[in-house]
Amino acid sequence: MALSGMRGLSVFISDIRNCQNKEQERLRVDKELGNVRTRFKNEKGLTHYEKKKYVWKMLYIYMLGYDVDFGQMEAVSLISAPKYPEKQVGYIVTSCLLNENHDFLRLAINAVRNDIIGRNETFQCLALTLVGNIGGREFAESLAPDVQKLLTSSSCRPLVRKKAALCLLRLYRKNPDVVNVDGWSDRMAQLLDERDLGVLTSSMSLLVALVANNYETYWSCLPKCVKILERLARNQDIPPEYTYYGIPSPWLQVKTMRALQYFPTVEDPNARQTLFEVLQRILLGTDVVKNVNKNNASHAVLFEALALVMHLDAEKEMMSQCVALLGKFLTVREPNIRYLGLENMTRMLMVSDVQDIIKRHQAQIITSLKDPDISIRRRALDLLYGMCDVSNAKDIVEELLQYLNTADFAMREELSLKAAILAEKFAPDLSWYVDVILQLIDKAGDFVSDDIWFRVVQFVTNNEDLQPYAAVKAREFLDKPALHETMVKVSAYILGEYSHLLARRPGCSPKEIFTILHEKLPTVSTSMIPILLSTYAKILMRTQPTDPELQNQIWAIFHKYESCIDIETQQRAVEYIALSRKGAALVDIMAEMPKFPERRSALIQKAEETEADTAEQSAIRLRAQQQTSSALVMTEQRPANGMPPVSQHSLVKVSRMSNEDPNTAGQGVTQANGTLSVVDPQPPEPSADLLGDLFSPLAIEGPPGAAVKSKHNMASGPQGAPNEEEILALAPVEEQTNPVQPIGNIAERFRALCLKDSGVLYEDPYIQIGIKAEWQAHQGRVVLFLGNKNTAPLLSVQALILPPSHLMMELSLVPETIPPRAQVQCPLEIINLQPSRDLAVLDFSYKFGTHVINVKLRLPAVLNKFLQPISVSAEEFFPQWRSLSGAPLKLQEVVKGVRPMSLAEMANLLNSFRLMISPGLDPNANNLVASTTFYSESTQAMLCLIRIETDPTDRTQLRMTVATGDPTLTFELKEFIKEQLISIPTISRAPAAAPPQAQPTSPTTIVSDPGALLAGLLH
Repeated sequence: MALSGMRGLSVFISDIRNCQNKEQERLRVDKELGNVRTRFKNEKGLTHYEKKKYVWKMLYIYMLGYDVDFGQMEAVSLISAPKYPEKQVGYIVTSCLLNENHDFLRLAINAVRNDIIGRNETFQCLALTLVGNIGGREFAESLAPDVQKLLTSSSCRPLVRKKAALCLLRLYRKNPDVVNVDGWSDRMAQLLDERDLGVLTSSMSLLVALVANNYETYWSCLPKCVKILERLARNQDIPPEYTYYGIPSPWLQVKTMRALQYFPTVEDPNARQTLFEVLQRILLGTDVVKNVNKNNASHAVLFEALALVMHLDAEKEMMSQCVALLGKFLTVREPNIRYLGLENMTRMLMVSDVQDIIKRHQAQIITSLKDPDISIRRRALDLLYGMCDVSNAKDIVEELLQYLNTADFAMREELSLKAAILAEKFAPDLSWYVDVILQLIDKAGDFVSDDIWFRVVQFVTNNEDLQPYAAVKAREFLDKPALHETMVKVSAYILGEYSHLLARRPGCSPKEIFTILHEKLPTVSTSMIPILLSTYAKILMRTQPTDPELQNQIWAIFHKYESCIDIETQQRAVEYIALSRKGAALVDIMAEMPKFPERRSALIQKAEETEADTAEQSAIRLRAQQQTSSALVMTEQRPANGMPPVSQHSLVKVSRMSNEDPNTAGQGVTQANGTLSVVDPQPPEPSADLLGDLFSPLAIEGPPGAAVKSKHNMASGPQGAPNEEEILALAPVEEQTNPVQPIGNIAERFRALCLKDSGVLYEDPYIQIGIKAEWQAHQGRVVLFLGNKNTAPLLSVQALILPPSHLMMELSLVPETIPPRAQVQCPLEIINLQPSRDLAVLDFSYKFGTHVINVKLRLPAVLNKFLQPISVSAEEFFPQWRSLSGAPLKLQEVVKGVRPMSLAEMANLLNSFRLMISPGLDPNANNLVASTTFYSESTQAMLCLIRIETDPTDRTQLRMTVATGDPTLTFELKEFIKEQLISIPTISRAPAAAPPQAQPTSPTTIVSDPGALLAGLLH
């Protein structure tokens, strides 16, 4: 009987493994589930053994990923079985199938308690494991006292007591209020006298949880912890099975030292002396060896010992020992050890009088900024920031500025903020501070927040002696061929206020300053123009009676912007024209700005607000609450290559695909009792059943008719022959022959830019083309950054935009020559006329030496750039969904070949394409709903509703429904989403970095930051 039962399970598993596809597997599982359900339902008086057979099969089916909504009662009933095999199955399956809130668990509490208080140790272990795994409140209330008695019982074997300690720990963590721990101080102290290291380790885990919440009750445990550490350090009475690579029970050592850190201090001088001797032994006995496992264990003990040394405020000699040991770790080849060395040095900055000792390793820490591992570079940056003071600020800030040339995107904003804060806090003089901030803006303008240049303006305004120097520096930066917009802001403001202080210097006359500033006007954003107009007004005020030609030029500019669409720009232009006619009154109105009131730096305030959180990452929780670290500053993440903020217009829904009969294709689905069922299609009528209307009959598959097809969409079958520009816009442009090979994958770079608004579009050994874009409604502004990476100029530079018919695009003038190691910016204005998936192409060519290079690059002005997510409530969604009934406004298609992914992954993917998920609109947990608004001149702001139905048993297919008020938009959006779902492996990941061997040999560093490329080229 037993053999046939096990043979039946083996045959079933073999059948599952031999299934050729998912459908065969599902049929075999359904057959087996039907058989098991029938046995449980129809045959009364099943023995425990028979139940065990079928419950094993049920568990196996559950592990395959199928829902098992029956049989829980039979599994729970096996807990009461008298024999171990059946009882074991009951405990295992109950742990897997039921959660802490399941009603069936109430039926098992008495059986579990009987096993706990019984005499069978095997049954006790099974019961304790179940209670610990589930950890529900009812279990805690009913069984915690019994578990406590089991832990303190002297008659139980160590194996049972160890499990009891871990079970009680789980119950306490989940429900601290229902676990009675009052009066446990003496019992815990007795448990720490345990000689068995297994029970002692489990009890120490429980003690750590207890003292973390309330250490005052457990003072009697402190000397016991010190004795345990001494015993382990001297390797006294440690069984071989608890010695790991020659280290006595490293797990127990770590837990014990962690428990000690929750107590404020060790008062007893003898205990303190013993503790320091143990720590000294650990510090001196730790070294880096070739065996990785031994390294891991010894370093786990070492770094916990370092944390305890800092907590106890040890003598300076021991602190010096700790820092010296960490300094050795900075030179180890293993990156994990280098990381831990830097991290623990940062922690040690919390201790007084240690900063001077850490300064001895400043050169090694600076070297770590060039480490290949970005995590190590981040820790080195944190450490440099924390150890900086007046004595070394100048050296550290200069190193940070130099490192800024080659730093990763992910670090540049944090690096810029920290350099600015250090320059302000520890500046030896204000002129040096101005130099640092201007260099910072010049090197990393894209990553410099407005607070930084606001602060330098405040310093210059409030210090008269600094004004001439700042004006000279601002004028010098304006001579550079490529200048970031933030630098233009600073220079325009300073020169507008103080350029008259430079009147006697060559090249600093009002006419020359106006000319060089006005050259920057075509390259700046709309928000920058008002600042330049204010500067022109200041220049006009000072030259009104002496230079009529300059006055006429400035007035002409003001008149040009009188009708500007931007309200701020228009208002300033109109007001400055009116003010300039008032003669002498203009001098008083446009006088120098008064001094700013003394106020706290916004940068330092931001740093202090975030220090507490970062200190918790580098020290234990109790110490982090008592004092915050000044070594770490976190910044608001604003990566240049990040997605723009999620907007507010569009609706997408994903629901579970029904296993419909082919004869019911085209029928609708309705909701009844929380499930979806097939219904006959009915004409839409007003109904109180909103969900029924939501899932009303859907449109047939396929593209819309001829009247719906986009006139210019070649992919949809346009009428007539396409012109050459449209062919180029649709042709694959990655496979091109040139005398030089691109760095990185062009297609991957393009796909990444479809999801983000800045990054590198193309790069080869001579040039890097970066993109930074801004999108608003149906308009876009893209800036192309053309960077020459070499010491010779690029000649015959040409750029031609080949736009598809649905985009109106205008590219500013591209210079024929790009100077050596310089960067030029070429703004590109885009207007979306109508929905389409066609792509624009950049036809770019240049000459370097004897090489003529020509590339055609797709521009990421794709359909999702003109989407803005919008959150839609149920009251807004249902009426709109009902009103868009049938083709061509509502289209449905089954999409096959989708890479399997969870609903959360699919939701993230849709969010990345600016489709806002609206949870809760569908009661089916396998459905998603999202919303967005599409902008174009023809559609204006058009609400889009998308619904996707997924099949949890087959993630490679789904059914998608898209509904909008425009037939062309419905088809184009449906096809666009389908393309992304099918091409997930390439679309949803960032562009792959070029392998090291693919990098060209070049005297300069390849920089992947388009906005700050010049910083990397001119170092």
